[in-house]
Order: sequence, then C-alpha cells, then structure tokens
Amino acid sequence: MEARIDKIKQQLQSQGYKLTPQREATVRVLLENEEDHLSAEDVFMLVKDKAPEIGLATVYRTLELLSDMHVLEKMNFGDGVARYDLRSDSTHHHHHHLICVQCGSVDEIMEDWLGPLEERLAQEYNFKVLDHRLDFQGICHRCNEKSAEQMKEKDKQPDKDKPSAMI
Repeated sequence: MEARIDKIKQQLQSQGYKLTPQREATVRVLLENEEDHLSAEDVFMLVKDKAPEIGLATVYRTLELLSDMHVLEKMNFGDGVARYDLRSDSTHHHHHHLICVQCGSVDEIMEDWLGPLEERLAQEYNFKVLDHRLDFQGICHRCNEKSAEQMKEKDKQPDKDKPSAMI
C-alpha cells in the first residue's frame, strides 16, 4: 500500500499538487476498498472515521482531482451515481464489469477478452488503444439463484387459485 501511496504522491507532485493529509486519507480508503466501486458519499463515510475534520466537498474535490490525473476511474453504471475505482498498477488497461440491474451489484471481469479486437484495430485502422471499458448489464448469479429458490418455494405451495379435483 505504501508503494502505491508514494506513486500517487509523485504523480500529484509532478502536477504541482501535494498529498495533503485529507488526500492521503482518501487514497488510503480507496486502497483499502479496492475491490469495491465506491461513490463519493461512500468514500466520505469511510474517510470520516479516519479524519473526522474532513468535509464532503474536500472528498469530492480530491476524487475529481485524482480522476482528472487518471489515478482513478470515474464510472457511472446507469443509476446516476458516480463511482470511483483506482486504476491498476499493472500494464493491463482493461476494465470490464457485470452490473446487476436488480440488486445493483458490480462484479469485475479480470480477463481481457478484447485483446484480439485491439490488435485488429491496430492493424486495420492504425489505431493504438490506450484504454477501454466494457460493461455488461443483466441479472447476477446471486439474484438468479434467489429467483430460482423463490420459484421452487412457490412450486411447493398448494395453488389456491386452482379448484381441487373432486373424487
């Protein structure tokens, strides 16, 4: 974690900014919750525990600054809420998501299925892809399983609408 913080500090300094205690607290929360896609309000609630003096506006400004510097990726999954995700240190630039339209969960796909397409774009259009993101919207496995369980339970219950057969 400290190496990532040092790298972000260097990125800020190269742009004329400092890693203030408030910014550092925000970055630490993002690093500690790297698997989640936190909204500014989520980040604020978590940062407030570490730095009670921090304000929501400071968190918003920090997130926007880090997003503008490409340290964070600002995402909207169609629900009107901006969420933030730290960009990976790896050389892979893909960022793919499975977004559940029922429960709102977001799962990441860690494989880059678009590599062959990027190669084709380079060959056919002389286009170098620097980044891409792919979002799939549908129903997650958790909601599918819950729905299947509810259907099983419904099938077990006697149907009140059907008249019982007379003998």
